[in-house]
Amino acid sequence: MTLPVGRDTREEDARSAPEFYSEVMYIALLTYTAPRNEVDYALPEHADWVRSHFSHGLFLVSGKGNGDADQVILTRPCLRGKLDAVLATDPFIVQRLARYTVIEFSATRTAHEFHAINEALAS
Repeated sequence: MTLPVGRDTREEDARSAPEFYSEVMYIALLTYTAPRNEVDYALPEHADWVRSHFSHGLFLVSGKGNGDADQVILTRPCLRGKLDAVLATDPFIVQRLARYTVIEFSATRTAHEFHAINEALAS
């Protein structure tokens, strides 16, 4: 490939390549919108749903939130549309007991333990 003089298109080409999307990760913040007793009733279904997405490899970390979020999920790199489709199947969302706020970020540095998860994150 010949590059025009004075123009470096490597970054532009990288952003249009499918590999670029593998660097995008998400933090999904779950906030309850229903009374706690209704949420508690649906908690076993939600826990099964979370476990299934850990076993499928999408979720990396989950836990109880402090402050604005009742629960927090850190995802593996994926396309945003895929994540939105998965979150829409959460029993809390299906039963209208909660809502998600999603924070998108590009992982540029990771702990050594995350290098094996996705080589694109090893920068």
